[in-house]
Amino acid sequence: MVKSIHSGSFLMTAQDALVAIMVAGGASDEDISNRELVSISRIVDHLPIFKDYDPGKIKTIAETVFDLFEEEDGLDALFGLVKEALPEKLYETAYALACDVAASDGRLPEVQLRFLEEIRHELNIDRLHGAAIERGARARHMMLGPA
Repeated sequence: MVKSIHSGSFLMTAQDALVAIMVAGGASDEDISNRELVSISRIVDHLPIFKDYDPGKIKTIAETVFDLFEEEDGLDALFGLVKEALPEKLYETAYALACDVAASDGRLPEVQLRFLEEIRHELNIDRLHGAAIERGARARHMMLGPA
């Protein structure tokens, strides 16, 4: 059960957990960009795992993540909620979505890279699988221009 100042109480679903990880990945550098928000919206609109998901819940989940980031042990609580709601077979999916959102604005500051590493650790993503997921996200979000 998740308590949020903004939303009362609700049960976090696997889809909510995926949204929470995407929001957390985007906000980990203390500045979630418009591109990252658009990326989350597009992912929810287009991926089959979000079929029948109410996109209106994104705001509630985001507020919950932001509230948790304000708490002393909020990050541990976030990972606990995510792992409780998310089947283990979707851990790599969660990591891939977090990487996609983080890469979507074309910049990955050190704090965001460290947060992605923490997600990988918390979700027990093998280092080799993690590297492949990261490389895929980087390839999908490349931009034209100088190297």
